[in-house]
Amino acid sequence: MRWLLKRGWMYLAMIAVSTFALFPVYWVVITSLKPRSEIYTRTPDLWPSDPQWDQYPRVLGEGHVGRALLNSLIVASGTMVICLLVSAGAAYVLARYRARITRILLILVLMTQMFPLVVLVIPLFVTMRKAGLLGTYWSLIITYLAFSVPLAIWVMRGFVLSIPDELEHAARIDGATRIGAMWRVVLPLAAPGLAVTAVLSFLEGWKEFLLALTFINDEDRKTVPLVLQSFVGRGDTDWGAVMATSVLYTLPVAIVFVLARKHLMTARTAGAVKG
Repeated sequence: MRWLLKRGWMYLAMIAVSTFALFPVYWVVITSLKPRSEIYTRTPDLWPSDPQWDQYPRVLGEGHVGRALLNSLIVASGTMVICLLVSAGAAYVLARYRARITRILLILVLMTQMFPLVVLVIPLFVTMRKAGLLGTYWSLIITYLAFSVPLAIWVMRGFVLSIPDELEHAARIDGATRIGAMWRVVLPLAAPGLAVTAVLSFLEGWKEFLLALTFINDEDRKTVPLVLQSFVGRGDTDWGAVMATSVLYTLPVAIVFVLARKHLMTARTAGAVKG
């Protein structure tokens, strides 16, 4: 009986936490399916009387959300791929070549994360204008890399340090080069770290708004946060379009999390053991 009471309270707590966490998602989805008369009411219902899907083709057509999703996907994927390549190589070097300057370099890398984004907007804008990159995807990808790579290096270095040197030595005795040992031995074993880095860098390029608003003026290059903001007006906000766009905007992130779920769970367990 005591066991049942203990487990019962635990399940009730899990249900309560899950409901609290998922209710905003549920509200966004059902609001995107409501007709306009049920959205703009003082007593909103928990379920639409007549679910309608017309908001989705409307925002994809008239709202240019389809093009914005492609732009966001290009920027986020580019940031993720380059961040993985750069951070994996840098983390390997900083983990395997231990010298006095290594600790200084790690501290300098971490210090780049201490500057608030608002302070850097104007200098970054001037830099991108002088480089002729304003209005291009590269202006966003390069800037997002500056913020995501330092943290990724620290994450990846921790995973590389957890891999014994003896495994690399064995691969080199079998004829592998240093880069070959890194590619065939270290990176596969550091897959959880790569998954964490991929998710963090993808989110960095996917959700950012301020820099995209500053660098991008061309309608065909706008990312989803900019298009989403265009539905919000001073006198009237198109909540149906906002909610439908939010659902479409969340799907790629959910897919990334599902694909990386296995490795993310492994990374969390590894961190718990080391902690």
